[in-house]
Amino acid sequence: QVQLVESGGGLVQAGGSLRLSCAASGRTFRSYVMGWFRQAPGKEREFVAALRWSADVRTYGDSVKGRFTISGDNAKNTVTLQMNSLRPEDTAVYYCAADTRGYSSGHDFSERYNYWGQGTQVTVSS
Repeated sequence: QVQLVESGGGLVQAGGSLRLSCAASGRTFRSYVMGWFRQAPGKEREFVAALRWSADVRTYGDSVKGRFTISGDNAKNTVTLQMNSLRPEDTAVYYCAADTRGYSSGHDFSERYNYWGQGTQVTVSS
C-alpha cells in the first residue's frame, strides 16, 4: 500500500512561484512513475507532469512546459513540482499520483495511476 500526501499549495499572485511536495510512505518511488495532475472547478482532470524515476525521464503538459519542473528526492522519498510564472489559469487542486503497476507509456492519462493523494489547492490571483 502506498500513501501520498501533498503539501505546499496556497495563494500567490500572477507571476509568482510555488513549490508543491508529495511525500510517499509504504514503498519507495524509485521503480515507479510519479505524476502531477490538476483539476479546476467544472473542468476535467488535466495532466501536469510525470517523472519516470528509474530513467530520470520527465514529461510535461503543454500548458506548463517551460514554467513547471518535476523532480525527485530518493533519500526523502519525495517528489516536488516547482511552479514558476504562475497564471490565474493555473488555479486548481493539484494531485500527486503514482503508477506502481509498471506501465511503459501513457502517463499523461490519469488511468495509468493507481495511487492518488488527497490534493492541495493552488490559487493564482490576477
